[in-house]
Formats: sequence, structure tokens, C-alpha cells
Amino acid sequence: MRILVIEDEKGIANFLRDGLTEEYFAVDVAYDGKTGLQMALSNEYDLLLIDWMLPGLSGIEIVKNIRKVNPAIPVIFLTARDTIDDTVFGLESGANDYIKKPFQFAELLARIKVQLRSKNLDNGYLVLGPIKLSADTHQVYKDDVEITLTQKEFSLLEYLMRNKGKVCTRTKIIEHIWDIHFDADTSVIDVYINFIRKKLGLGPKEFIFTLRGVGYIAKEE
Repeated sequence: MRILVIEDEKGIANFLRDGLTEEYFAVDVAYDGKTGLQMALSNEYDLLLIDWMLPGLSGIEIVKNIRKVNPAIPVIFLTARDTIDDTVFGLESGANDYIKKPFQFAELLARIKVQLRSKNLDNGYLVLGPIKLSADTHQVYKDDVEITLTQKEFSLLEYLMRNKGKVCTRTKIIEHIWDIHFDADTSVIDVYINFIRKKLGLGPKEFIFTLRGVGYIAKEE
């Protein structure tokens, strides 16, 4: 899953980037409003974390512009403004949630997970045949036996399972699993797919299918 942080306080922005990266997210950072809006409109993100008070454009202006082209993307405001009127105004401007500074990272992470929670969960798990994945605990099971995956392996499998039945192109996979600064041949995806298949004991025609020249699809047929 890929998150854009728009925050002009570099200490906070870098703290969020490091913390979210440890939680298996791909994270991009913008330090001003104009750059943040440009990145939000030109890349595909799963969630936006936006400071209210930013140089160039305010968080409110960014959200209003984003909502014109992407009404569904989850947005969480980060702000020191703490009145009820501020909260209401922020939510009515298009934010999905609002967290006041200073905040605990654990609370922010919980709010992010709520916004990203799939509607297609089975008892809290993403399911693909005998494979179960918990985004909350970062655990993967096959036939109820826990399988240990690396951070990138887990993120790639999660992305495929969240999009079960849909074609995941190489471009979209790179955009969601690696950050904006990643610059390498997309063949790295094939390497990670092979790692995942090996650890899960899957053949090339079981649950994760290769679409040559296009990408991959996770399906149960």
C-alpha cells in the first residue's frame, strides 16, 4: 500500500515516513502544498496524510482540488488546530479523518488501517484459496501454517490479494510497493513473485498467475 505524506515539518515528515515504512507501506513525502498536490494528482496512492497549514497551498486547498478528480481516496488531516469548528470544517472540506498534533503514532496507524480496511475480509483476513493474510498483524498462513515473508514479499502478496480477480500491471505494482524514487527494471517483481511462490509452495498456475507482458493476477480458479 502506498501513502503520500504532505508535511512541511521535516522532522515529523521523516518520522512518519520511517514509521510507516516499518509497517510495510511505500511512502512518498512532499514538504509543501504545491508539490504535494502535484504528486497526489500525478501518482496513484492508497491514502493521503496532509498537514493543514502548509506553504504554497493549504491542506484544505489540496483536498478540495483532489476531490474534484478522486472523490474516493482516503484523506487524514494532521494539524495543531484543535477546536470543534476546525474539526467540522476539515471533515466537511473532504477529509475522511482528522488527528490533532501532537499524536501517538499507534493511534495514527490505527486510523490509517481503518481507512484502508478492505470490505472483503473473512474474519479479519484477506483470503486466497488456502492462503490467509492479516494486514493488521502482518501474518500470512497457508493451510493454517504460518509462513514468514519479508517486508516486500508481504506487501506484494497483500496488494495482489486486495485486488483478487483484477489484473495488477507491472506499473501499478511498482507504484504501490516501491516508492516514487525507485528506479529499476520491473523484472524485480518476478524475483519477488518467485520468492512468494516458493515460500507458499505454489506452482506457477496456482492462485498467483503470470500474465506475460502485463503483470499478475491473484485468483482462485
